[in-house]
Amino acid sequence: MSPTITAFESSPDRGRGLARDMRVRWALEEVGQPYEVRLVSFKAMKEPAHLALHPFGQIPTYEEGDLALFESGAIVFHIAQRHGGLLPEDANARARAITWMFAALSTVEPPIVDRSFAVLLERDKPWHEARLPMLEDRVRHRLGELSRHLGEADWLDGAFSAGDLMMVSVLRRLDGSGLLEEYPTLCAYIARGEARPAYQRAFDDQLAVFTAASSR
Repeated sequence: MSPTITAFESSPDRGRGLARDMRVRWALEEVGQPYEVRLVSFKAMKEPAHLALHPFGQIPTYEEGDLALFESGAIVFHIAQRHGGLLPEDANARARAITWMFAALSTVEPPIVDRSFAVLLERDKPWHEARLPMLEDRVRHRLGELSRHLGEADWLDGAFSAGDLMMVSVLRRLDGSGLLEEYPTLCAYIARGEARPAYQRAFDDQLAVFTAASSR
């Protein structure tokens, strides 16, 4: 039985691959696991049927048999554990790859999300112009640390892993901000992730949802 994931019926990112179901789609494509997608509206996300799968009324969710998961990081971790290709066989390398998954979600993503919310929701607030530079400096601090660690390497720790999948996904949230361009090493890193055939298949599938919705 193929797993079923949920995704936005009408994606707020206009098909740019930023919604968090993209991370799950990419992981499934990397391991060669077929899957089904159930599209949900914003209204349906707050109704009992969806809340039974995701108590916070968000996407994505993952269903396979009697297993139901939520949170993109947990879902990608489950996929990586269950299938070969996203976590190294060596125990120490595997642990480091998992560490990078947590780093992407717990260390790098929060300041990026804080900046995004400020840009989207606080433009009309009197403190916006004074606060935004502070938020962007926090993002730059993390990007600088990450860029120094990556150096000339293709991936964060040896071969491509679930840690890179999550990190590239997180960094792409800065698309259009102008901040990434200050770190050519990270731009090249993201480009390597986007060039992977599994990424391209996942992106095309997510974009097709938006294209179909906008043509109605």
